[in-house]
Amino acid sequence: MTYEITKVELFGENRDGDIIAYTIASNAAITKGTLLNLTDPRTCAANVASGGTVAGIASEDHNGTDFSTKIAVWTNGIFEGYASGAVTAGDRIQASSVATTFPNCLGSAKAFTGDIGYALETAATGEKFTFRLQL
Repeated sequence: MTYEITKVELFGENRDGDIIAYTIASNAAITKGTLLNLTDPRTCAANVASGGTVAGIASEDHNGTDFSTKIAVWTNGIFEGYASGAVTAGDRIQASSVATTFPNCLGSAKAFTGDIGYALETAATGEKFTFRLQL
């Protein structure tokens, strides 16, 4: 998969990124580092679009053939991701508004709605940058 998010530093009481276990479809193939969308009830799926609620970042692969219905999701730390548009250090960020073109990419959340954290460096479209995830 393109544009996976990678961990840099995990925060939380146990330095585990404040992992939350979510239900996931047993046939869902998810790559570690995928930005996940929160659905009801306490379920997640890939391909978060702008305005969607982010559950977090997949901390493990889910192969979709082992009949597992749980996945561990990071919600707290510093990560490296890709910009779907220009991002400036300090900008609040959210899931890309063009998730089908830039899956797992992050863009500036100028209106501060649906933000998941903030950029720690400036980046151009498609460029990798570090960001603080705070869910």
